[in-house]
This record gives sequence, structure tokens and C-alpha cells, in this order.
Amino acid sequence: MKFDFGLTVVIAFWVFSFVLTGCGNTSAMTEVADSTDVSDRVSTETPTPEIINTQEFPTQTGQTLTPTKTSTPTPMACWSTGGRIETGNLRTSLLSLGLDYRIYIPPCYEQEPDRRYPVIYLIHGQSYTDDQWDRLGIDEKADELIASGDIPAVIIVMPRDRVWTQPSQDNFGRAVVEVLVPYVDSQFRSLPAPTYRVIGGLSRGASWAVHLGMTHWQTFGAIGAHSLPVFWEDVAFIRDWLDEIPESQMPRIYIDVGEGDLQIIRNSAEWFGELLNQRGIPHEWHLFAGRHTEEYWRAHLESYLLWYAMEW
Repeated sequence: MKFDFGLTVVIAFWVFSFVLTGCGNTSAMTEVADSTDVSDRVSTETPTPEIINTQEFPTQTGQTLTPTKTSTPTPMACWSTGGRIETGNLRTSLLSLGLDYRIYIPPCYEQEPDRRYPVIYLIHGQSYTDDQWDRLGIDEKADELIASGDIPAVIIVMPRDRVWTQPSQDNFGRAVVEVLVPYVDSQFRSLPAPTYRVIGGLSRGASWAVHLGMTHWQTFGAIGAHSLPVFWEDVAFIRDWLDEIPESQMPRIYIDVGEGDLQIIRNSAEWFGELLNQRGIPHEWHLFAGRHTEEYWRAHLESYLLWYAMEW
């Protein structure tokens, strides 16, 4: 009998998902327990989401945009002041509590009204909230790299996932693609093309990054999977997803995991990397020192941002 490693990953990660739920941010878990189960709201129909903005944002003019690669301008004085974080909630019928998000607005955003920006979507880990990437220091690291000219100015969006189930039972993924991305493109000066839009995540957020990047390759041009446990529900479909993506439009892919991480997570990340190898799909693979901790992800923020922005 041929050994089916994919099936082993499915069973093992299914068990792991229950173990991990008991770890991490206990206050966040209390909120999850109080939230409404959205599993019975999954539909094959695409609803027209109701969006209510909780802040005052300038509405951009409706002009036809042709994204072009921008050169890094001469640094201005405002770069030294850094960017800022704004928060909001998008009301949508897909999620009972709406979609909370944080957004990093780069330095000099107001001073360069004609400039448009690439967008990085970053998803947090299980039992945490949209503040995780912020606490890790993604905004300070972006400020530093923008000021030094190592990366262009970017917008970073950090949405909150409240439910720790598989994609078929969690409308978070649909809300990101159908509500959040269009909202960001309409309210901020983004470059609305896959080349300038990437999705990344850590732990469960990495699971989402792979899921959304593979199923919505017309939306995201790059995938960052940090400490990746593939959704067990996705294992049976990833091969077909990869085969369906035109070679010329295959997203860039980055995978990393700590050498001291749980073996089940290393196995899952290695399985996905080997699947890419079998199909000759270019990607970056990194096995770093460290474990499944915030110290590990914090130590690699610069590497992540440099990779995300390498083609901008």
C-alpha cells in the first residue's frame, strides 16, 4: 500500500487544531466563545455585502488606473515621522460581528496625493486578534525600511478572524476577498492589481494565506506562509488549485518554519513545499532557528517585508 502523507497531514492537523485552540490569548478565546456561530450562513450564492464605514475616510475619484511600477522618490522630511495605524469595522452580512481591521498608512501619504501604493494583507494566528502583527512591530519595521529606501512605501492591512474553524465554516476568507479588498481599493490610494497585492499570515493566518492565495490568484500576486499548517480541508484540493492557475499568473510563494516548531507544523509546511517542487513551481523555502512563538515571527519581520516588496 502506498503511504499517503497528505492523508496523514489531514488527520494530524485536525487533531492539532483542537490542541492549538486551547493555547495563546485567553481573552481572545473568551470573545470567540461569545460570538455567533456563522457555519450555518455559508452559501454558494455571492451576497451583496452591506458595508458601513466606522471612520471618516476620503473617497477617491473614480478614475481608470493603470498600475505601473513606481520608483522610490527622494526621501522627504515626513518619512522620518513614520506611518500611522488606523482601525475600523466593516459591517457585512457575511459576519455577525462585522470585520475588524487595522491598516498601516505609510509616511508622507498626505504629502504625496498623486502616489499609489502596493498593499500587503497580513493575517494573525489562532486565538489572537488583528493587533498581533501590530504588536510584533510590523509598522515600525516598515517605517525603518521605507526610510532607508529598502522597500517602497506600502499600505498594510491586518484583518481579524474570530472563528477557529475550517474555511467552509468560516466566512472570514470570503469577507476579506469580497468586502475588505474592494473597500481598501476604493477608500485608499492602492495599486489595484495582483502584482501589487500580496497576502501573508502566521500560523493559522498562514493557512488562510495559502487558501486565499491559491483560490483567488486573480486577486493576490504573492503568498507569505509563515509557520504554515495547511488547512486539513484544503489538502485534498491544493493539487487541483495549483493545476488550474496559469503558469504566467502563479503567485510568488514564500514558506518558512522554525526548526524547533511542532513536528506536525513542520510536516505540513514541508508537504506543501514538496508539492510545489513536484510541479516545478518556483518558491522560497526557509527553515530557521526558533519555535512557534512571537519571538520567532518578530525576528523575521524584515525578511518578510523585503520579500513581499522585492518586485515593487
